[in-house]
Amino acid sequence: MKKPKIALVGRPNVGKSTLFNTLIGERKAVVERTPGVTRDRIYGEAEIEDQQVILIDTGGLEPEAEDLLVRETLKQAEAALSEADLVLLVVEAKTGLTPLDQEVAERVREKGKPVILVVNKVEGREDLLNVAEFYSLGIEPLVPVSARHQKGLEELRRLIREMLPETAGEEEEPRATPLIRVAILGRPNVGKSSLLNRLVGYERMIVSDVPGTTRDSIDTLLELPDGRRYLLIDTAGIRRRPRIKARVEKFSVDKAFEALERAEVALLVLTAEEGITDQDQKILAQIEKRHKACIILVNKWDLLDGRREEGNILLEQVRHGARFVPWAPILTVSARTGRRVKEILPLVEEVYAEYSRRIPTAQVNRALEEIKRERALYTPSGHRLKFYYATQAEIRPPTVVIFSNYPNEIPKSVERFIRNRLRGYLGFQKSPLRVIFRPRR
Repeated sequence: MKKPKIALVGRPNVGKSTLFNTLIGERKAVVERTPGVTRDRIYGEAEIEDQQVILIDTGGLEPEAEDLLVRETLKQAEAALSEADLVLLVVEAKTGLTPLDQEVAERVREKGKPVILVVNKVEGREDLLNVAEFYSLGIEPLVPVSARHQKGLEELRRLIREMLPETAGEEEEPRATPLIRVAILGRPNVGKSSLLNRLVGYERMIVSDVPGTTRDSIDTLLELPDGRRYLLIDTAGIRRRPRIKARVEKFSVDKAFEALERAEVALLVLTAEEGITDQDQKILAQIEKRHKACIILVNKWDLLDGRREEGNILLEQVRHGARFVPWAPILTVSARTGRRVKEILPLVEEVYAEYSRRIPTAQVNRALEEIKRERALYTPSGHRLKFYYATQAEIRPPTVVIFSNYPNEIPKSVERFIRNRLRGYLGFQKSPLRVIFRPRR
């Protein structure tokens, strides 16, 4: 069954993200007292009274605002309203009814969707007295809650289940193609959201020249006409730790690395202006540590039009800086012009196919015999290393287990030599290969 969608909307700082996190049961949206922290729409799954639903958290609505980011946030919230089967209009009791609440309520009413008016932050007698004035909005049912203290949520869940349209769940055809999870990573302001917008063909992310526009890791499901499916995860820009001061930004960076954990393929976005920096190498190190497949995208390549020699030098610099992940393909692109953006997803498919390959045990052992013939290998204490047999134990990442006489004394240099040789012999040219050494059984 298709899962019904529920949009949470309201003016800034009424507690939408806190309510969203409470309903989905995890801290997915960034929650901060500063208004305007949520700018894009964020999706999460929840179970409401035995019904699986998709919740959509949105940025604070300010219909009359002129600020560019606020206007873009409004567009994202409008998109969420359009796709929702049910709307939770969130207001808050502590401030009471405001003119902005009335504007937002009118905007929601225009959509003609079923609406529940959620009065949040009802935490004391005075808050409870303030609830009555929200009836003037003319939206019922109305339910007082405290998302932070988890009060009133049982009644809210009951109302949600009661008001979900019966037509919200239609039969879904079974899927034959795998869902490839792709995390888009990089420093702030390298064009991650612009690339995502190009890939999906519409403005899914808010794009601006202000670093740090994307605060959360945002999931976008992309389904192509031929049945291929991708979960594209746009993440906040990752700065060096000493430069991260704001609590909300630290949380955003943590969410970026959580997105990497969920993904099979990472897209690391660099720019032609700066090439590969120390911070890019640190992000690559995290990708390697987690044994994720990776593609390095050098964005803004249009800036080097007519400067071929300079472009060649930059590519060499990127290859040298990424030499510890030799399996990661490098693709030059331009989100602004669309140059080679269409090549990204086919390359993702190619990399994912290698990342998912399983090699027969006989072929793995033939490769191991070839490596053994190349040269004798020793432990630091002088013992000659013997490698008895090997097998591929896992995929995504492809993992080879090798049984040896001194598995705990194998130097990093020997481990690296064997891993690189195995990658070559077994054809893992665009995928990492994990190698584990164990004692002979």
